[in-house]
Amino acid sequence: MDGSIALFAGVDVSKRSLDLCLLPDDRRQSFSYDEQGLAQLSKALPAPGTCRIVVEATGGYQRAVVAELVNAGHLVAVVNPRQVRDFARGLGILAKTDRIDAYVLARYSQQAEPRTVAQISEKATELEQLVVRRRQLIQLQTAETNRKHATPSKVVRQSIQQVIVVLRKQIDQVEQEILALVESDDDWKDKMNRLGSVPGVGPVTAASLLAELPELGQVNRQEIAALVGVAPFNRDSGRFRGKRSIWGGRASVRSVLYMAALTARTHNPILRAFAKRLEAAGKPFKVVITACMRKLLTILNTILKDGTSWRLEKSLVNT
Repeated sequence: MDGSIALFAGVDVSKRSLDLCLLPDDRRQSFSYDEQGLAQLSKALPAPGTCRIVVEATGGYQRAVVAELVNAGHLVAVVNPRQVRDFARGLGILAKTDRIDAYVLARYSQQAEPRTVAQISEKATELEQLVVRRRQLIQLQTAETNRKHATPSKVVRQSIQQVIVVLRKQIDQVEQEILALVESDDDWKDKMNRLGSVPGVGPVTAASLLAELPELGQVNRQEIAALVGVAPFNRDSGRFRGKRSIWGGRASVRSVLYMAALTARTHNPILRAFAKRLEAAGKPFKVVITACMRKLLTILNTILKDGTSWRLEKSLVNT
């Protein structure tokens, strides 16, 4: 544990309120979720750098809070709600209220020592929101396409098709905004070019990884795989040897990697050969594609970490 951190805070974020718990004093306060409440929360916290604050990823509500605190110099970790809920069960805490959740988050900060996020710029926040919006539009497009195939009514199909056309235009527009924003930042532009040099990784995929996986290139291969949720965990007990399976991590990043791995499995010579070896060994498709996702992620992480680009002659075969 970092010896300089002696205070631990949990902030439960909901649509209308912010609940704070500060340990070891067990001081608890509640604030409205507005500009005044954010100011009161900042005032109630210890000096920046002396306290680790944990916030759950709550579908976007946490973004303004995290940005405010990080830009003020606080150490903030954004964690997976499922991991926190399992942690609470381990403590024997089954009830769930905003005040209890804030306490559990503070305990999680104290005992789990989660990784804190870097300072968040306005551009980074904008990029993340654009990437999230693109994903929402694609989900709507997929839902409408499925409805179109399922309905026998010609009139309904025409109506659905009109909506699909509008959604496609919206997706194109958001993608253009994403690429323009990345192009406006020299560091992002360089990273996107390096990531995009890997066969199977397009500009929007690269931009999505920059937005939703800022740790890429900053940590080792085991840590990045665990962050995304493509690191297999053992399920062994005594003589029993269960199947290894992935768990947790960032579902949105896995979705991006999944689509990239499908393309890379065909067009990337290293991933193609890797997939064929697994298929020849009798591995099912789910195992093969997950392994390809993990290998692709490792390659991308190494490229950013070493400041290189894709080179087939070296090709990071040993990653």
